[in-house]
Amino acid sequence: MIQLRFDPSLPLMIPAILAGLALLVAGFALWRGLRGWVWRGLAGLALAAALAGPAIERGQRSGLSDIVIMLEDRTASQGVADRPAQTDDAADSIAAQIASLPNAELRRVSIADDPDGTLLGGGLSQAIAAEPGDRIAGVVAVTDGLLHDSQILPDEIPAPFHVLLTGRPQDWDRRLVIEEAPAFALIDQEARIRLRIADEGQVPAGARQGAVNLHISIDGGEDQTFAVPVDTSLDLPVQIDHAGQNVVRIALDPIADGDGPPELSDQNNSAAISINGVRDRLRVLLVSGEPHAGERTWRNLLKSDAAVDLIHFTILRPPDKSDGVPVDELSLIAFPTRELFLERIDDFDLIIFDRYRVRGILPPDYFRNIVRYVENGGAILVAAGPEMASVESLNLSPMGGILPAYPTGRVIDEPFLPQLTADGERHPVTSGLSGAPDGDSGSWGRWLRMTEVTPEPDVATVMTGAEEKPLLLLNRVGDGRVAMLTSDQVWLWGRGFEGGGPQLELLRRIAHWSMKEPELEEEALLADVSGGLDVRFTRRTMRDSAGPLEITYPDGTVEQLDLQSQGTGRFTANWRAPSAGLYRLQDGQLERVLALGPAAPREFERMVARGDQLASLVEATGGRIVHLSDGIPDLRHVSQGSRAYGRGVSKDWIGITPRQAETVTGLSRRPLLPDWIWLCLIGGFALLGWLVEGRNRDFGRRA
Repeated sequence: MIQLRFDPSLPLMIPAILAGLALLVAGFALWRGLRGWVWRGLAGLALAAALAGPAIERGQRSGLSDIVIMLEDRTASQGVADRPAQTDDAADSIAAQIASLPNAELRRVSIADDPDGTLLGGGLSQAIAAEPGDRIAGVVAVTDGLLHDSQILPDEIPAPFHVLLTGRPQDWDRRLVIEEAPAFALIDQEARIRLRIADEGQVPAGARQGAVNLHISIDGGEDQTFAVPVDTSLDLPVQIDHAGQNVVRIALDPIADGDGPPELSDQNNSAAISINGVRDRLRVLLVSGEPHAGERTWRNLLKSDAAVDLIHFTILRPPDKSDGVPVDELSLIAFPTRELFLERIDDFDLIIFDRYRVRGILPPDYFRNIVRYVENGGAILVAAGPEMASVESLNLSPMGGILPAYPTGRVIDEPFLPQLTADGERHPVTSGLSGAPDGDSGSWGRWLRMTEVTPEPDVATVMTGAEEKPLLLLNRVGDGRVAMLTSDQVWLWGRGFEGGGPQLELLRRIAHWSMKEPELEEEALLADVSGGLDVRFTRRTMRDSAGPLEITYPDGTVEQLDLQSQGTGRFTANWRAPSAGLYRLQDGQLERVLALGPAAPREFERMVARGDQLASLVEATGGRIVHLSDGIPDLRHVSQGSRAYGRGVSKDWIGITPRQAETVTGLSRRPLLPDWIWLCLIGGFALLGWLVEGRNRDFGRRA
């Protein structure tokens, strides 16, 4: 590269003024008809040029090597069948051929797994942006063509783009497609999962015939089998039967070996879906045996919860009351005992007996129906007052067999401070209650009365009152729950007596534990998936020890994981799963199922290799899609603008275009003319002008 530069010895304005004056004088002489105007003008211009210091600048250049970018797809879909070997062989062969070419460099870019799938488009764009465009001689991608970011592929590439496609023409795959799955579902109601079984590739004739067996299980339970057609969307009904996480596993029957090749992978033949079970509304029946100061406490608590449907009855006029008032003149409504306790008792999630007395309102058969209701999964909460120690106690009814304690007949009328027991510090109903007292002092207020009871065996006493007698007892009966509060003085906390206490929090926990809310289960195994495959296990128990936790992998491998005590019945451990899938957890009699990773990983959505997503970019750059099942192509140099692919004697070839890029390594500069030549030019032109004007000779015309 040669350029003309100026290096003036004076400010550039002075030579410019001199050049302008020279042209002005020459023009004036021409106008006046004076001889020699040309030579005098040239002399002025030569003087101006000499002062401007013209110089010739010459750049020193050196050639740059060509760059070839090779993308290697190392994602999960490239790990099936013989694709890993195809990828390795093709990448090594291309690398060796580029190394043998003169003036060529190789840039290898590996595309790894990502939660969003194969990000080949982003990797290609970044690799091209990292290199000078005038040095890129070609781009080669070794891939199965299954990318999930085709929208960010570059619009153009300054060199041929070739795709070496893995896989084989006879490949085929069957997959389970989850089209729609709910994140939440109502308990005891059907939820619907929309799915489809899709076949892709060269499906053997034997696999195309008939329906496919679909197996579904919830929380690792017994499988249900359905025969479903292929390539048809259908709604699969599932029923969620408990609150919290429900893991639904759906799997296809394995395909029997036939005459044709096996399918590429069975990893997309199953899916695990987590559905959180929620209650539509909690239906609570509150029966108050008589008006009292604490009655409003229960009503306010339950009415304040928008998720609770409350039916409240207060018995104001028992049948044994005789005051002479005619029945038709009473404004009170009759207690609908038959409808509530016989016909519609199973509609309630919780029944609360608040200071209820046995006065003949409910016949014995109704109490027996309440017992059946609890054993089948219902919940009862008894808030007892002095009536518990009388002949009208619920313990003397058929319901007494499911109550967690029986009264001694003594009522303790003295102030006492509620205390947590050792079980109470562990049980989620009472653990962590705000302001819990320490010993005989604390921030809770005192209560003034309680009934003395003797607890049944295996009943959890979580709070004690006067003389360390049981105050709050919790028990499981069959599939149901029974809770008993042996005092009717909890309302004192709500009124702020002696500082009050966590009245609403305690009553809310009791009610929700009775209704089997998962966060209040005393024996629970929790798994907090913070992201990806990292899990924090928490074992909540009433025992002094827990673990080890037994983890069963999707392939049947079993691992033992030790849990570390965190105090108050909490044991934790951090763990990282080796891969996505369905894991079974077991600690003693407690089991649960954990689904890690997406329900249908994007890498396994499609498995049959195809190049249609890259075809437009390949065609625009003059490249070629070559199937590696036909052999690894040769690599050649082709001139820019020529066809970059072809068929050789034995196999295909692909081409790269040498770019012949250069870089400037130095500059040299020398004056356009030496100073003595400038002096001669200026003096010669001035002398010619003087001779022509002074002696009337026209040397210019003779010349």
